[in-house]
Amino acid sequence: MSLVTLSATELARKLAAREVSAVEVAREHLDAIFDRNADYGAFLHVCEEVAMDMAQSAQLRIDAGTAGPLAGVPIALKDNLSTRGIPTTCASRILEGYMPPYDATVVSKIREAGMVIVGKTNMDEFAMGTSTENSAFFPARNPVDVTRSPGGSSGGSAAAVAGFLSPLALGSDTGGSIRQPAALCGIVGFKPTYGRCSRYGLVAFASSLDQIGPLARTVEDAAVLSSLLTGPDLNENTSIQSGPTDVSTLKNGSLKGCRIGLPKQFFGDSMDAGVLSSVNLAIERFRAEGAEFVDLDLPSIQYGVTTYYIIAPAEASSNLGRFDGVRFGPQLEAAAGHIEMVERTRGQLFGHEVKARIMIGTYALSAGYYDAFYVKAIQVRDLMRTEFANAFESVDLVLGPTSPIPAFKLGELSGDPMALKLLDFCTIPANLLGAPAISIPCGHTNGLPVGLHLQADVGQDEKLLQYAFCAEQLLK
Repeated sequence: MSLVTLSATELARKLAAREVSAVEVAREHLDAIFDRNADYGAFLHVCEEVAMDMAQSAQLRIDAGTAGPLAGVPIALKDNLSTRGIPTTCASRILEGYMPPYDATVVSKIREAGMVIVGKTNMDEFAMGTSTENSAFFPARNPVDVTRSPGGSSGGSAAAVAGFLSPLALGSDTGGSIRQPAALCGIVGFKPTYGRCSRYGLVAFASSLDQIGPLARTVEDAAVLSSLLTGPDLNENTSIQSGPTDVSTLKNGSLKGCRIGLPKQFFGDSMDAGVLSSVNLAIERFRAEGAEFVDLDLPSIQYGVTTYYIIAPAEASSNLGRFDGVRFGPQLEAAAGHIEMVERTRGQLFGHEVKARIMIGTYALSAGYYDAFYVKAIQVRDLMRTEFANAFESVDLVLGPTSPIPAFKLGELSGDPMALKLLDFCTIPANLLGAPAISIPCGHTNGLPVGLHLQADVGQDEKLLQYAFCAEQLLK
């Protein structure tokens, strides 16, 4: 039996039954990382010593009968989550070697739960990208086909889970960065309602859009991990006063009578024929189970990508101002003054995509353009909220493909930045709304995974996970 192929909940059951030890589990996963990470580029930093210490502590808790539901289970963390004593680089040269003095709230909860941190995963620099090719160090690769992208920006986390290097991983999702790589790698990716999971200690990209969430091999694994990570946090002022995700009724639901909306905007001509076929097959299976489908027309979806690429860069231009060679980042060389020093630091240590988005965001917020661009984008966001709120009065879920195409060759879209940005067409609305959304595998096209995207109304995380669990059982 190979421990690395087991799901997180399967591992947890074996650990609780003393069939295996936490040290054995950690050792086998670390060996897998050392054996295959060169092929996948999933990890930027492997925490061997930390992991073994955490495994030993977890085993003591298991033996004492004080362990939580995932004690001793390995987890990988996206490298934009602050980890005390473990490097956090955001896959950027400007933070190379940075060692945070504190843990993100989700990292503290992982430590408290007795889980085992095996490493920090690769990503697009500062989470800006959809292919993990924008990492300043090396690209991540899709374990299904190493010539292809695992998606992004949480591509390293997705590759770690899909490549059997870790049963669980955390990512951040600003426009689809958990769900899109999950779809391309054939795993589950869940974005909770904005505010359910504390962002304290997440290196900010776009503060009104960012959300932390799990990548896993099953909906159950994602739900159980989410239950450990969610809940109010006094350190984070957008954290909502809602309890942890309740997974007690996860397996009690049914798709019978579930009303599912199909926005026509999600089923346009740009969708790959194989992706469309897999999604349509899933729809027919749900229909046979008793689900009801409602055709929707949500015109604001057409403007989602444009709206996102005004709001997100605008917020990024502010958030990344701290990386100036004084507060964060090295001072590369002597300069004539402060301005020249900042120019050299940012110009040489930020990658192209990060610099482009900072400039776009600064332009959108500048005098004379603020009303024409940023204010207009906020108005479109409000319109989208209204349209979706009206839709959710008559449907329980909104369904579409996660990505309009399957995993693409590395370098295939690098010359077409708009094509890369349009890959988030179906995932961006959930971020603009702050709504919970999940991607689950729903088939293959030419041997490549296809993801099915399910979105619920704001705050309906438990209902979404329950329906996703039902859908997963049908699609297996």
